[in-house]
Amino acid sequence: MKFSDSLKKTSDFSLCYEEGKSISDHFIVLYVRENGTDFNHLGISVSKKVGNSVIRHHLARLIRESYRLHEDEFRPGLDIVVIVRRSGRNASFSQIESSLLNLASLHNIIRK
Repeated sequence: MKFSDSLKKTSDFSLCYEEGKSISDHFIVLYVRENGTDFNHLGISVSKKVGNSVIRHHLARLIRESYRLHEDEFRPGLDIVVIVRRSGRNASFSQIESSLLNLASLHNIIRK
């Protein structure tokens, strides 16, 4: 069951950066903000400093798939922005997945 949509507008990302709370680890930074709806919005940001377009797109796909596999565990009604750090460039799928779930549990957005 799909609970999420994508964040696409720059203004939506900016709003999440300004009003949301962030927690980070070695690979990613996770911003979370309540959006007042019954579903989540996921935004992924990978800077050009991380690598070329192939690497950036690969990392975005890893994050999107990690989220998709655990989507039903996340509380609904959130804007979630994931920013990949430079150190995430060489991270494996399992490292990205565990990083995302760990930061989500620190934000208390995982259903128990």
